[in-house]
Amino acid sequence: FTLVHNAPTANERTLSQSIKTEHSFFCNFSCQFVNVITKSKVTHISRLVKKTMENKLKCKIGPSVLNSDLSQLYLESQKLLDNGADYLHLDVMDGNFVPNLTFGHPVVKCLRKKIPTAFFETHMMVQNPEQWIEPMNNAGVNLYTFHIEPVINDVIKVCRKIRESGMRVGLALKPGTGIEDVRCYIDHADVILVMTVEPGFGGQKFLSEMMPKVQWLRHNYPLLDIEVDGGVGLNTITACAEAGANMIVSGTAIIDSIDQAAVMASLRETVESSIHKCNV
Repeated sequence: FTLVHNAPTANERTLSQSIKTEHSFFCNFSCQFVNVITKSKVTHISRLVKKTMENKLKCKIGPSVLNSDLSQLYLESQKLLDNGADYLHLDVMDGNFVPNLTFGHPVVKCLRKKIPTAFFETHMMVQNPEQWIEPMNNAGVNLYTFHIEPVINDVIKVCRKIRESGMRVGLALKPGTGIEDVRCYIDHADVILVMTVEPGFGGQKFLSEMMPKVQWLRHNYPLLDIEVDGGVGLNTITACAEAGANMIVSGTAIIDSIDQAAVMASLRETVESSIHKCNV
């Protein structure tokens, strides 16, 4: 049995070439069409993200009460809220994780009774953050922010317990803690707090070298609430805002001001301006 191959006729060669040409045309057209659709889709998604950022990413001013008159904590706190604070930043220190002591859940609970509707964030500068989840939840805390350093191998477990309690989750980084140490935990948090001073005492000098952390977070997590704390005032707010921080903790600059409302308004204006520029 022999298979004989006959040479194609001229008409067959013409037809074959025509088919190849049409195939090439439609392949190129399809690729171009897909590229156009893809580019259009990406542009559309980009616009949606920007619109979402504008709608959801808000400036929030949370004065720290650390340097206030703690014997008048309720009056000091109410004054801050009346002057435009979005939330109260309550620094809890155990004298172990940081070399200072402040107050614990009994004081927070008393403050909550006096101010039932304000948003409370506790910044837990403690060696064992898991220990205080239930007491702080019972005291009326809304956002429980803890340092990852003493529980670096149990961060997810602590986050889960906070979430189960009903509070929101914040993760705090000391100046010496790199972004690489928190990257795998960011999706478990509502807020990332970048410390711009060594935690423990108010009135310290702002560490501008912390801004790359904020920039990285904002670039990779456009809708994340990013908080800065330490030495933040009228002279340093621009750096924080341009880096991408939207939650501003300011203590001395607000507490010691003769016009707290004006200071908070200025801080807010700077941050909101940066958010708007990112969405133009």
